[in-house]
Amino acid sequence: MRWMERVKHMIRSWLEIQPAAGRGLTIQEPVSHATNVLRNRVWYRGDASELDQLFKLLGDDAVGQARFWAAAPQNETIRKAHSGLPGIMVDTLAGVVKSDLADLDFGKNQEAAARWQRIAEENRLPDLVSQAVADTLVTGDGAFKISLDTQVSAEPILEFWGADRVEYVRRHGRICAVHFLSPVGDRGRMLKEIYEPGSVRYALLDGDKEILLDGQEEYADLKPVTFDGDFLLAVPLQFWPSARWNGRGQSIFDKKTDAFDAHDEIISQWLDAVRAGRVQKYIPESLIPRGEDGTLRNVNSFGTQFVKLETDNRESAENRIDTVQPEIRYEAFVASYTSTLNMCLQGIMSPATLGIDVGKMSSAEAQREKKDVTGMTRNAITGALEAALPQLAQAALAAADILEDKAPGEYKATVSFGEYGAPDFDSRVDTIVRAATGSIMSVEAQVDELWGSSKGDDWKQAEVRRIREERGILEMDEPSVGDEAGAVITEFRAPDTR
Repeated sequence: MRWMERVKHMIRSWLEIQPAAGRGLTIQEPVSHATNVLRNRVWYRGDASELDQLFKLLGDDAVGQARFWAAAPQNETIRKAHSGLPGIMVDTLAGVVKSDLADLDFGKNQEAAARWQRIAEENRLPDLVSQAVADTLVTGDGAFKISLDTQVSAEPILEFWGADRVEYVRRHGRICAVHFLSPVGDRGRMLKEIYEPGSVRYALLDGDKEILLDGQEEYADLKPVTFDGDFLLAVPLQFWPSARWNGRGQSIFDKKTDAFDAHDEIISQWLDAVRAGRVQKYIPESLIPRGEDGTLRNVNSFGTQFVKLETDNRESAENRIDTVQPEIRYEAFVASYTSTLNMCLQGIMSPATLGIDVGKMSSAEAQREKKDVTGMTRNAITGALEAALPQLAQAALAAADILEDKAPGEYKATVSFGEYGAPDFDSRVDTIVRAATGSIMSVEAQVDELWGSSKGDDWKQAEVRRIREERGILEMDEPSVGDEAGAVITEFRAPDTR
């Protein structure tokens, strides 16, 4: 024992400090990764019946059983309504990203740009990106898959598979292989397509056991494929890493399950209160219309409910119809609805992004600040796509080379997204006019700021020339040496002295 350890031991003995006893803690995860992805997909689908079935099956622990969607009353029926908010959030974010997507830039390689344009048009790239964003937001991660099938398309086929159908093989924290899983038949078999650098091979799984591909007739002709190069024909995608499952992505629903559940409970209670608050009529039996056979008939009014009263035969009695309607406290429901809505959207997006009228909730300045939350979420998505889409284009062009029996080439591409929340055209015009009046912005800068990427460089240059000509600004070629304006060159001769 070193002298420092002896000193520490002496101090503890003198102060009578006892070290804390180690305790083993065991915490059980309520769901697995596959079950969590399934729950998120059901949230996205937005069907109340599916949510009710799922949460009743998942309600094994005390927390799960206490959730609104897991409640199973014995003696009464509860109307359970779903807001559809999770699916709307995902679709809105995917639409924002899709609308801002610009073409990929291949620099001076115009041939590669033309080939990529054909591949992008064949695979409807904007729709593919929108689906990839939606699936990644819902499931947490996924991967683009590149396939070659001349019977379907003469170009490489681009697809996106979500986290429930993708597995990764990592080495030192980096993805070195991607496995795509497809259910086969009704026996629970699974086809695994193994994408590795320079090869694609297949495996048929029956549970945990691998069997021959001949065991499934439609996949008997699948053969391993190898190609030159050490690149993958798959591009993984994720926006945020998961704090629960190492190496997997995080869905925007992962930390919002309780908030979505509470929001649906408020909505359902509100609708139940409206249903229970219908006008109730108390009608004496003598005033109820009767049929020819003397039986009582229903009052002919849509949605009318009434309670039959016995006829009052007292001398001073008066038979009349009494109408009663309970008081519904709408203000309390609105306040609860607003609070749970903010819980659902907090950290992800602003209510204004969804078109929700939030003018009464807070000031306009506060709402503009909340708008930045949508911008931050959108920037996280576009940041991941700016890295993944160039890789997708490079791998797709290399796959096209393989399809044409050529050695895969090397391609470099970049992609950018438009500015989110940019001012409208009128606001840009006003800003540019003030800057031009103060002589702090050139004509070229004015045209570029006003039109941005919506116009080409040639059009912008022509617009600059037109504006200058209208302002009376003439363009002249730069004079060369010896051609200065106003210079007069004369020949000098010596005088004749004869």
